Amino acid sequence: MDQALTHWLDAKSIHPNETVLYNPDRETLVREALLNHEGELTPEGALNVITAPYTGRSPKDKYLLNDGKQGDIWWGPINQPVDASQFEELQQTITEYLSRRKLYVVDCRIGADPQFQKKIRLVTEYAWQALLAENLFINAGLPHQTTPEITILAASSFQLPPEFQDSQSPAAVYLDLNKEVILIAGTKYGGEIKKSAFTVMNGILPKADVLPMHCSANVGPEGDVALYFGLSGTGKTTLSATPDRMLIGDDEHGWGKNGIFNFEGGCYAKTIRLNPELEPMIWKATNDTATVLENVVLDPKTHQPDFDDGTITENTRSAYPLTKIENSLLTGISGHPSNIFFLTADAFGVLPPIALLNEEEIAYYFLSGYTSKLAGTERGLGKQPKATFSTCFAEPFLPLKPSLYAQMLQEKVRQHACRVWLINTGWTGGDFHSGYRMPLPHTRSMVSWALSNPEVSFHQDSVFGLSVPDEIPGVPSELLYPERTWADKEKFSEVSHQLKRKFEENFKRFDGESLVMEAGVTAY
Repeated sequence: MDQALTHWLDAKSIHPNETVLYNPDRETLVREALLNHEGELTPEGALNVITAPYTGRSPKDKYLLNDGKQGDIWWGPINQPVDASQFEELQQTITEYLSRRKLYVVDCRIGADPQFQKKIRLVTEYAWQALLAENLFINAGLPHQTTPEITILAASSFQLPPEFQDSQSPAAVYLDLNKEVILIAGTKYGGEIKKSAFTVMNGILPKADVLPMHCSANVGPEGDVALYFGLSGTGKTTLSATPDRMLIGDDEHGWGKNGIFNFEGGCYAKTIRLNPELEPMIWKATNDTATVLENVVLDPKTHQPDFDDGTITENTRSAYPLTKIENSLLTGISGHPSNIFFLTADAFGVLPPIALLNEEEIAYYFLSGYTSKLAGTERGLGKQPKATFSTCFAEPFLPLKPSLYAQMLQEKVRQHACRVWLINTGWTGGDFHSGYRMPLPHTRSMVSWALSNPEVSFHQDSVFGLSVPDEIPGVPSELLYPERTWADKEKFSEVSHQLKRKFEENFKRFDGESLVMEAGVTAY
């Protein structure tokens, strides 16, 4: 074993009794995962693993160290405090557990911009999790990395002992933002590794005047950058993966003084009902060697994935490196955006499919972060979408106050004259029960039109007062008037005003926030 790694493990109180594989290549990790019976191989060479019972993140089991040195943390249900003694106790218990296991150690990085890049070291008992890290993070598998800055200790099969009284379940995710240590226990779901590192970056970067963003990004032939904000299932990965623009990244980015940069080196795509005709690039990357599939149902005889089967979860995933996307920008660095899209999957079916936002609306809809949580992305969600407000389109991952991120966005949008659009990728012609999902080709047409810097007339939405284009080539005109798509006009009025009241009620939590008061933002 590498001597520097041995010293580092000793310093972390990890004294391995079993084999340690340090920065193994992808081929080795696939072979190890199969030898360990961690998953199954598809005919195309992807590795499918089952993470049940945790097939999504477990936000109620996330805790941040509160030792009085954490600064301006946004404490509450999202960021639950844990004291230093309990943090240290769990860390000691996890290191003792890992010392008895065969280990996979992977060095990688987060942040494509060298000025803001962080070195990560993942220690895990699962070969497939090491493979997932190599697929998702940057420069994975470096043979010799200096002391890491972010440490992730993943004891996924370890069940929390009874003495952890504050825990909601046998799983927990503990974060120390100062020492940049992440402890994961009791859950195998790969998204916990990815999003915990994202949370650390969300706490660090604002101090360097970099806005961390839960968004995808791409760039056109003329160098025009577009950002796509949204929660899981709203279309970040799908809409940013298009053959006429280069993909920068599909989920996490930073916006600094020189432009934007990707945090990652791979994509973590939802695969439920993945269609090769509608999403050819994602399909190709998903069905490829050393891609990690999570909780996809395989045919028992052929081992072919059935992406239409949500028996295990609707939150099926594939993790693959950006090198599998032919037109990806592998540097992960580009200029300032000219267009920003706020994506929402409106299960009420009343928001317009596209609207151009003014400065006040930008702050309002960013702070609101409205969407419908789609089944499976978090533990405890059923099969019905649930209307929710996730501030900054990233509430589960924000350690600091939302107004801080919103103010940074507002300043950067103003400075770089960005146009900001609201895009409803959710339902039309009725709500979730009576309508249908907005056709992806129409949404793509709307986004392409917006990116073309059009001059067009607008009409005001009848309920929310939003500026909606009068017409868009390739998009049926009735879709631009949501009430016209509903057979029952009275029901539309009832449902739309119900959603409007939900916005108003949610926005009360921002009363007194300086950004809201300065911008004159009010609940509509």
